Amino acid sequence: MKKYIDLRSDTVTQPTQEMRDAMYCAEVGDDVFQDDPTINELERLAAVRFGKEDGVFVPSGTFSNQLALFTHCSRGDEVILDKNAHIVIHESGASSIIAGVQLFTLDGDGGVWDLVKFEAAIKAKSRFTPGTKLVCMENAFNGHALRPAYMEKVFTIAKRHGLAVHLDGARIFNAAAALHCDVKALSCYADTVSICLSKGLAAPVGTVLVGPHDFCERAKDRRKLMGGGMRQAGFLAAAGIVALSKMTERLVVDHEHAAYLETLLLAIPGITVDPAERDINMVFWDIADERKHGLLDHLFQNGVKILPWEGTFRFVTHLDVTKADLDRVAGLLRAYFA
Repeated sequence: MKKYIDLRSDTVTQPTQEMRDAMYCAEVGDDVFQDDPTINELERLAAVRFGKEDGVFVPSGTFSNQLALFTHCSRGDEVILDKNAHIVIHESGASSIIAGVQLFTLDGDGGVWDLVKFEAAIKAKSRFTPGTKLVCMENAFNGHALRPAYMEKVFTIAKRHGLAVHLDGARIFNAAAALHCDVKALSCYADTVSICLSKGLAAPVGTVLVGPHDFCERAKDRRKLMGGGMRQAGFLAAAGIVALSKMTERLVVDHEHAAYLETLLLAIPGITVDPAERDINMVFWDIADERKHGLLDHLFQNGVKILPWEGTFRFVTHLDVTKADLDRVAGLLRAYFA
């Protein structure tokens, strides 16, 4: 099979040999009865790592976020979040179908809101308005890492109004690496956190939703309702344990590779890079050249996979991308736009 340099996302990583070995040897049970020891261990590790009481293993980040909304809220409640949040843009409208909530979206700058406007958007239930129940932050937000000081302010306002706070932490380890802090410095400003194991950490599948014990117990009931009772899923959790234990510290390499790729792109005449999105392993760039609309096919024919242009290009570095790969991609771009 032809090998491609794949810059579409850090979800395309292949599991490491250690993960494959752990999956092969995993001790499993029936997780719906909560007696799969490997899943139980993954949930415990995730909870401890993020300073929470308990965890719930689910198939995906979308499942985890939607389970959080479903568990925090009742039908007709309002959830405040950014208009470009993953929950809004990339989760298939599931919030209205599964939790039956109303999403109230705020204009943000890289996931950062005007806090006066945020507080003004919080509503009490009335005959005419839904009551705000939940606030959702996202960190990292695309390529931008939200600072703990900002998250604390959002959390403080939310708690002043009696609201729950959920954090979509799909790339929270990337955010922590960019900010040179422990993930607890970010997770402490949320009641629940969604932690993706297959973005950058190389696990083949899985997300852990962590939070208070009573919340997680209710979430497990709803997980079953959503079809997420996976029985002997310890085979999957085994790779997740390796991801949490071994793969988080190497994310700085992906960040360094993204910075290196940025320098290569900026050396090509006409290319601009968005500096606001450059905290983690992503490079958002564009060029004022109409030939860019043919770039997807050109690179694919030369062994490189990228996402289609949608107002900008996004390149994502990860475990399976080397500096030599980035040199090759930059060379193809130079030749294409020459």
